[in-house]
Amino acid sequence: MMSESTGTGGLATRRCVPCRGGVPPLTRAAAEPYLAEIGSAWSLADDGTAITRSITFGSFTQAMRFINALADLAEDEGHHPDFCVSYKRVDLSVSTHAIGGLSESDFILAAKTNQLLNDLRKQ
Repeated sequence: MMSESTGTGGLATRRCVPCRGGVPPLTRAAAEPYLAEIGSAWSLADDGTAITRSITFGSFTQAMRFINALADLAEDEGHHPDFCVSYKRVDLSVSTHAIGGLSESDFILAAKTNQLLNDLRKQ
């Protein structure tokens, strides 16, 4: 199985910063370098306001184990993704709701999500 980009030494080592609004979201051009760091499994939404990714697991139980671990990570970071579970598939969408678009914290959470996924797949 291919390893996910973890942003080692980069985004995955940083902390999400709370956003209270009042700052502009990242432009598509500003988001591209961050997208390159988190890996090709993530995509920029068509409207440029979120990053998305779909993951298929071997079972519903594995998918839920991932979601529970992601919930813990999101609470620790104070930054929460939107997700949908459909049997063995998890669809993720990450954006900064307070600004209606993307911030650096979205890419930090994505890098940490990659790291979490790699750790769970090793178990």
